[in-house]
Amino acid sequence: QVQLAESGGDSVQSGGSLRLSCAISGYTGRFACMGWFRQAPGKEREGVAAISNSSGNTYYTDSVKGRFTISQDNAKNTLYLQMNSLKPEDTATYYCAAAKFFCGSGFLRWNTGFDAWGQGTLVTVSS
Repeated sequence: QVQLAESGGDSVQSGGSLRLSCAISGYTGRFACMGWFRQAPGKEREGVAAISNSSGNTYYTDSVKGRFTISQDNAKNTLYLQMNSLKPEDTATYYCAAAKFFCGSGFLRWNTGFDAWGQGTLVTVSS
């Protein structure tokens, strides 16, 4: 059974940095797409960043471009999200997600159809 386990969430001050990790287990293949989503209290879930395993192309929502970087280490079966210049509006629970057969900017707009989904890690940014 595929499992995604996020870690790295913490409380930081505005302008600070965090690196989130997502460890993948229970799957011997390669997902076509992996990404990060977030949900703040009282708000809809939002796609943050995604990366294509085949092309290495990355996709970001506008609000994090230039501040967040998604990457993956296939040898370690781990997905990362480096978050710099954090703002209070980045406060949310961050989830990693995966898809076996599709990747593109549209992945960030998915509401369903993921092949794997993590339990989330909380990021709190104070002003």
